[in-house]
Amino acid sequence: MFRSLSLALVVLLGAPPFADPTVPPDAAGVVEDLVLPVEDIVGEVESLDGTESETKQGRQVTVALTSDVLFALDKWVLTAQAKRRLREVATKVRSDGAGGVVRINGYTDDQGTDSYNLTLSRKRALAVQRELQPLLPGLTLQAQGYGESRPKLPNVIDGKPDEKNRAKNRRVEIVFDAKQ
Repeated sequence: MFRSLSLALVVLLGAPPFADPTVPPDAAGVVEDLVLPVEDIVGEVESLDGTESETKQGRQVTVALTSDVLFALDKWVLTAQAKRRLREVATKVRSDGAGGVVRINGYTDDQGTDSYNLTLSRKRALAVQRELQPLLPGLTLQAQGYGESRPKLPNVIDGKPDEKNRAKNRRVEIVFDAKQ
């Protein structure tokens, strides 16, 4: 409903869809626009209880930040809270990391189209990459969006949407190798 309402407002008001001028064009030279819900215009932040998790598998460390920590609902522009949190993550990567490549992976839940979610997750990963790059000089940062294709937990259980799981699936993961 909200997507339809925001599209109707765009049509009625003659305004173009919202675009983030800081997002670089894709390989074809096109900056994809997302039509956002009306609530997003006022910067509503998703209200979730999750914040972050850290896992280690061998030398690989994954810091997962849920989207409510980083972005307003359906946005890809980092919040002030996100910038503070990413400075903390950068400190951890500098102190515990072995150097090399840091991967930044964006994910969404299953709401919206595959194309919409893939674009949103990619733009969110790129926003985190842009914020971390000056904080991690000498490291290679690679951003990738996966949309809804790699959920952490099932979005639907027994045929019913599970909002807590969906909230945990909306995340950005920062993956790096730890020192030996």
